[in-house]
Amino acid sequence: MPEEAIEVRGARVNNLKNISFSIPINQMTVVTGVSGSGKSSLAFDTVYAEGQRRYVESLSAYARQFLERMDKPDVDEVRGIAPAIAIRQKNSTRNPRSTVGTQTEVHDYLRLLYARVGTTYCRVCGREVYHDSPESVADEILTMVAAGTRFYVLFPAGSGLAQSGVGVEEMSRQVNGKAAKGRDRQTGRGGGREKPGKTSPRRPISASPHQKVTAHIMSLMQRGFTRLYARGQTIELHSLDDYTLPDFQDVYVMVDRLAAHPEVRQRLVDSVEICFQEGHGSAVVETAEAEPKSFKFSDRFECKYDGTLYAQPEPRLFSFNNPYGACRTCQGFGNTIGLDLDLVIPNPGLALNEGAIEPWAKPQHEWAQDELRQFCKTENIPVNVPFGQLSRADQRAIVEGKKEWGGVRGFFDWMETKKYKLHVRVFLSKYRGYTLCPDCGGDRLRQEARDVKVGGSALPEVCALAIKDAQGFFESLQLGTEQHAIAERILFEIRRRLRFLVDVGVDYLTLDRLASTLSGGEAQRIQLATNLGSSLVGALYVLDEPSIGLHPRDNERLIRLLHNLRDIGNTVLVVEHDAEMMRAADHILDIGPSAGELGGRVIYEGDFPGLIANEASLTARYLRGETEIREPKQRRLFQKRRLTLRGAAEHNLKTIDVELPLDMLACITGVSGSGKSTLIHDCIYAGLKKQKGDWQGHVGAFEKLEGEQLVDDVILVDQSPIGRTPRSNPVTYIKIYDAIREVFASTREAQGRGLDPSHFSFNLPGGRCEVCQGDGTVTVEMQFLADVELVCEECKGTRFKQQILDIRYRGKNVHEVLSLTVREAITFFREVPKIANRLRVLDNVGLGYLRLGQSATTLSGGEAQRIKLAAHLSKRTGSNTLYIFDEPTTGLHFDDINKLLAAFSALIEAGGSLLVIEHNLDVIKTADYIIDLGPEGGDAGGYVVGMGTPDEIMKIPQSYTGKFLSKYLARSNGHTT
Repeated sequence: MPEEAIEVRGARVNNLKNISFSIPINQMTVVTGVSGSGKSSLAFDTVYAEGQRRYVESLSAYARQFLERMDKPDVDEVRGIAPAIAIRQKNSTRNPRSTVGTQTEVHDYLRLLYARVGTTYCRVCGREVYHDSPESVADEILTMVAAGTRFYVLFPAGSGLAQSGVGVEEMSRQVNGKAAKGRDRQTGRGGGREKPGKTSPRRPISASPHQKVTAHIMSLMQRGFTRLYARGQTIELHSLDDYTLPDFQDVYVMVDRLAAHPEVRQRLVDSVEICFQEGHGSAVVETAEAEPKSFKFSDRFECKYDGTLYAQPEPRLFSFNNPYGACRTCQGFGNTIGLDLDLVIPNPGLALNEGAIEPWAKPQHEWAQDELRQFCKTENIPVNVPFGQLSRADQRAIVEGKKEWGGVRGFFDWMETKKYKLHVRVFLSKYRGYTLCPDCGGDRLRQEARDVKVGGSALPEVCALAIKDAQGFFESLQLGTEQHAIAERILFEIRRRLRFLVDVGVDYLTLDRLASTLSGGEAQRIQLATNLGSSLVGALYVLDEPSIGLHPRDNERLIRLLHNLRDIGNTVLVVEHDAEMMRAADHILDIGPSAGELGGRVIYEGDFPGLIANEASLTARYLRGETEIREPKQRRLFQKRRLTLRGAAEHNLKTIDVELPLDMLACITGVSGSGKSTLIHDCIYAGLKKQKGDWQGHVGAFEKLEGEQLVDDVILVDQSPIGRTPRSNPVTYIKIYDAIREVFASTREAQGRGLDPSHFSFNLPGGRCEVCQGDGTVTVEMQFLADVELVCEECKGTRFKQQILDIRYRGKNVHEVLSLTVREAITFFREVPKIANRLRVLDNVGLGYLRLGQSATTLSGGEAQRIKLAAHLSKRTGSNTLYIFDEPTTGLHFDDINKLLAAFSALIEAGGSLLVIEHNLDVIKTADYIIDLGPEGGDAGGYVVGMGTPDEIMKIPQSYTGKFLSKYLARSNGHTT
């Protein structure tokens, strides 16, 4: 037993069998075992939950009065536990403002960097924008003007002219000695007594242009200015009547005349300060030479050449979450709700006369289609050619309009004027969607923020870089001496956080990538990088399969990062199936021997060599090679039936052509960010759905998709939840809960009480508990803390009324049946083949340990995906169906992968075709065909590195997949560890 360790005694959470174990302090422990053996129960529901509970105990009594009723982990004792941080594989972010940059705090440091050392450039002339001080002006003039050269210090004579005019005649009387007898000083009206009870209103005079000039001259003379300067000439100020408004154009008031010499610096500073005060922030210095040089200065933050004012850089200016910095049009979201042309023209493969403009294909807008035909005839635009094949000019004319014809946008603008009618509002809503903001172009910031640059790039441009490119940008960033002193600490934090993001294998993501679009694995690794950036020590980190979504090439970097987290003084607990992660562990806990009720025991505890030598461990048998996932003796041959995608150019795809064979298992491989999901989800899946009329969303850019007639249906089996509420569970998803309710309703006691199948549903009134509405829990609002769910006191979590629970089938009520594992239920319902056969499919895909009524919210992404797989297997309708799987081995032990591959074979035998995105080498080696993308991620990816069998891919030098597959097979065949 380790000297310093977290000691757990008597853990009985879920299926754990009263186990005791230790987790060494400041070491990395890997928890492994078959799916459902109790790994998550040990790591998250016991160790992490106890760490959280003890933290809660440190809160105030007010908070604890709500939290005391929270379930304590069923464990006898936990000693030495540290504050716990859970990093799960689920992406729970739904905030549309949250990005990779904001989550990792990189964006906060970027805002500070741009506010402190950013340079604003005029959007009109492109020159640098800055504000001057009297001292900086003096230093600049004495540097740029040759010693001894005479120069004038000036400010625009028209400054303040617009405000002049009030009190004109009063000024005139004082200067010219013309007494305005009997005039009121405020109103300028004639003398004489006012009538009793009346008061003269004090209204400002609306001065004429001449009066304004007169008043302005008076004001200058009163303040001691006696000379004007215009076009190289000095003009003495005389009588008020000598000047008109045009006289002040390009005319300056002379403040001082000096000769360039260091001794005059202070006098120059004072004179420039007067210019800034009197000239409303403007000052001009002009040399007294044959060819005079003029220098403009301003203490306002404005362009010196065109006078455009700009916002002073400050951190809030660069935040799209702050109203001050956010784009006014989109409020910082980067997109607006407007006309979505993908909805207006859902199928670019249709010609105009075939109804390519979808709203005009409706009978009520046939007149618009007639106008379109007439317009196309006039402009010689072909109406029999698919819209997508028309020239850009023709497409633009149809959409934007031309000459007198308003086009598609004109039509919708006209419809907007009719939206006071309900049916028009409904019509318009069908064609609205999120489109790029027309003002910021998706940058989310106001124009003034986008005018500021560091290293020649604006903040949105830096955030749009792939993280590895952003890292290169900041590593090579050159700043001046003063700027470097200001930004040194800021740049250190930015570079450090970017390095962590590269190390966790998400270097292909951009900093402006929306957090809500990340996969579970990406979200987890970003959270890991964020925690590393915080430099927290003395904590317990609990991670759930951090290698998900990583190519074997990137796994080594992840392991180094976890070791770094350990080495700075943290304890790391990792739930993993990856063999390389086990080899890198200081301590291993192998849980088993099987899943569900047959699991929950510690099979082995110790180091990796000890695990290899353990005879009782199923994990060890796979690592030793005694049990293995075998390559097929004969791979399925590439037949004529295939899909061909040509010219795929979405995101980082480099206009590639891909051949996808049908009737076999095809794997899409490549490093993270190489374009696998773009190719499969955006191009192949969306493209096929679109051509079959089942898709209204975005379709990736490609030239042509051939062979779609060979596929009757395409089904995406991903890791999205099977339901987002606790009411969803495995049996409702695979459609057997109806049969279970019918079994209970058919019992003699149920019929005697007049109960039908609806009474055995927790979704419908009648049989469900009405206190918790069939949830089994009630929610306590915690105000400033997260809401807490507590077991319903009425039904004790069973979800049903007592009279429903009194009905039993073979000795069990409906709640007890829903608490059975799938494997137990197969035996229990052996006399009901309709139920047992479908449950057997769940068992065959490795989910025999799940409970029938287990909430969908507690299922991992891998479990949800296999439930979907089981649902399709149970339908037996796979003929000419293309199944697409996205990393189906997530959360699977070696033994579970064997079962998954058997299920894949069953789908193919039923007439289906499989397309699988995968990094797991055990699946890749069994594939019939591989499409390897790369060679790198991000902009350096998107190419087809190779296509062919695994043996052919291993012969391609540029293929990382081939390289690691070759090493893996060599080690497997030699059974080395």
